[in-house]
Amino acid sequence: MTVVEEEHPTVPLWRQGLRVFAENRLALVGAGMFVLLAALSFLGPLFYHTDQVHTDLTAVNLPAGSPGHPLGTDGVGYDQLGRLMLGGQTSIIVGLAAGVLATAVGTIWGAVAGFAGGWVDSAMMRVVDAMMSIPALFLFMLLAAIVTPSVPMLIFIIGAFAWLGPARLVRGEALSLRSREYVQAMRAMGGTGGRAVRSHIVPNAIGTVIVNATFQIADAILYVAYLSFLGLGVPPPAANWGGMLSDGLADTYSGHWWLLYPPGIAIILIVLAFNFIGDGLRDAFEVRLRRR
Repeated sequence: MTVVEEEHPTVPLWRQGLRVFAENRLALVGAGMFVLLAALSFLGPLFYHTDQVHTDLTAVNLPAGSPGHPLGTDGVGYDQLGRLMLGGQTSIIVGLAAGVLATAVGTIWGAVAGFAGGWVDSAMMRVVDAMMSIPALFLFMLLAAIVTPSVPMLIFIIGAFAWLGPARLVRGEALSLRSREYVQAMRAMGGTGGRAVRSHIVPNAIGTVIVNATFQIADAILYVAYLSFLGLGVPPPAANWGGMLSDGLADTYSGHWWLLYPPGIAIILIVLAFNFIGDGLRDAFEVRLRRR
């Protein structure tokens, strides 16, 4: 009797990853939270028109629920809901761009150092150790005081120093991965170090890279808040959630709670969103969790 083997079609890896991501309920919640915050920030001003350039001293510190001002106004008359939308644009753009920049630089640096080993690894990691010995916030403050803060400058400043953590993490992964059989087999067949880093080291460290990227984005948003609190953020009439939070802290003792809670809640939600998304992406990209 002839046994006919049932053929199972191979599921594309991207579809497997999407299925694993969809099975993570917290990841879907995080994605939904980010979509809502991004829609509020970038699409909201198209439907809710406010003047975020000129101050209105006749409408200062109006409470939440005032006619025409659902979240009230701040100390110079800006509509708080419109300010929240404008601030979200700056915070999200700087956070995403600086986090991606820092993760990309750190991934390349750490992968090359860990795969090369020897004196190359020692020299590259001494650079990282030397830069990490200087408090990052101090460097950000110094550079922000020297140059005029702007969105592109904040992205460059934060990304230029936030890559040190990802570099150390990826370097540890590379040290472990470079001794694997498939990497050794590729090198034995004449494969170059660059191909090994590009095709094996970085893809197999993607879980670490993705999870760390979420923290980098959250940290970038918080660094913008720190700089804004010290008066070194993007100058008015531009806004960001961190600057709004610092302004709200100054007015909290006067009972103006609507200046503090909306930006604070927005920061908490977007940080949680990126952490949830990062956990889902880690599972989706992790090779050993892909269903064959």
